[in-house]
Amino acid sequence: MTRSKEPRRIEIRSATSERFRRLLALMRSPRERQARRLAALEGEHLVQVWLDASGARLEEIVIPSRAVGKASVEALCDRAAYLTLVLEDSLFDRLSQVEHGMGPLGIIPIPEATLPSQFTTDALYLDGIQDPGNAGTMLRSALAFGVQWVLSAPGSVGLWSPKVVRAAMGAHLGLTLCEGVTPDALLAAQGCARVTAASPRAAQSIEEADLTAPRIWVFGAEGPGLSPEFLRAPTVQHLAIAHSSAVESLNVGVAASICLYEQHRQRQCRVSQPARRDSIR
Repeated sequence: MTRSKEPRRIEIRSATSERFRRLLALMRSPRERQARRLAALEGEHLVQVWLDASGARLEEIVIPSRAVGKASVEALCDRAAYLTLVLEDSLFDRLSQVEHGMGPLGIIPIPEATLPSQFTTDALYLDGIQDPGNAGTMLRSALAFGVQWVLSAPGSVGLWSPKVVRAAMGAHLGLTLCEGVTPDALLAAQGCARVTAASPRAAQSIEEADLTAPRIWVFGAEGPGLSPEFLRAPTVQHLAIAHSSAVESLNVGVAASICLYEQHRQRQCRVSQPARRDSIR
């Protein structure tokens, strides 16, 4: 289909608009996002990151009436989208994660990803994590420390939910995400990667373990903890994070970040040690 070179613009003033109702469902319903394979990025920064990463234009971009005339928003709309929807401010506020936000909301296709038959590289698995802030932190840490795959169990918060996308600050666009992966499916696909779970009562700490080989890190929800499949699987390694006895356990987003950092640190040290010995000579 040949598209017009000039981006179109449509104003929406009523909550009964079919376009608005579809946007509202997309923002609020994980089922809608999965069915349509669409997600939303909010804010100039995230839309710009997506444009830079994909090199493609968006199907739609959504802004409030109050953003009309703002130079940076208008320029982004002209560059980014085939269609700009201008919503009455009160309607936009029902979609936005930001109070009186200026947008824009960029509607993007969710990338398709299939669980590999065997893992040969690192992965991070969210086992029932519900808090979108924690999930977003875990995605950002995965990207920061070189973990390409992020997977989630059924019942976990949607990785493409608006709050997770906002918390991850663009990390989605550098990762391979796969949702609805059961513990049994993950264990069957572990390949040469060691499945490792953080556990406050484990006998060995992350500092004592050799973390240089590929690993699939598993983190359970702070209340229920790990799924039974991981607790009874003999191939799963349990490691602790040393910390003060003043707290029983760490926030799961913090715990994941510490483990991924320690893995990254060990690998960097292994790479740099031969160079240091050569320089001493």
